[in-house]
Amino acid sequence: MNLALFDFDGTITNEDAYTAFLFYATPKIRLMLGGLLVSPIIALYHLKWLPARYTRPILTKMAFGGRAIESLDARAKQFVTERLVHMIRPNALAKIRWHQQQGDDIYVVSASLSPYLSIWCQQQGIKLLCSTLAHKNGHYTGGYLYGDCSLDNKVTAVKRSVDLAAYPVIYAYGDTYEDLPMLALADHKFYQWQRFDHQDDILNLSQ
Repeated sequence: MNLALFDFDGTITNEDAYTAFLFYATPKIRLMLGGLLVSPIIALYHLKWLPARYTRPILTKMAFGGRAIESLDARAKQFVTERLVHMIRPNALAKIRWHQQQGDDIYVVSASLSPYLSIWCQQQGIKLLCSTLAHKNGHYTGGYLYGDCSLDNKVTAVKRSVDLAAYPVIYAYGDTYEDLPMLALADHKFYQWQRFDHQDDILNLSQ
């Protein structure tokens, strides 16, 4: 049994599911008012002065803090059915099926959010490590249990859940610099669906 680690947004999907879900699941009035409050953060992100790993938690707090679990999870279920199904790359799903046929352990390791990813991964019969929304008294707090699941946090999440030494071969699939630490764990590294044998080759390409 080998191990396969997949990033989600941009690797399994052909667009950013995090942003799509934020707009899909957040009431318009909250988007308008919250958008005004965080507009400086969004501007800094678009200017590339604030990395996505710092931007996402702020937007998540704005959009989902205080939301009832039952209500947001219902929206997540609709999102998976109505939107997410159309974002999945056929080649990515085919690769997941190939690993399943080999009997491999498969994990999605993603900075995307737990309400919709947990549904999709359960449907596909694969495991999940992601940015997990914290909750209290039946409501999401807007915070994360283990922080934004990107960069070194991806490695931390994997090592917290998986004994890497138990697998003879590790595959990893990603598409941005946020996936590079996870790709460094792998024997077979795929960056934007191209195979690279050496981490330095990916670093040169991503710069």
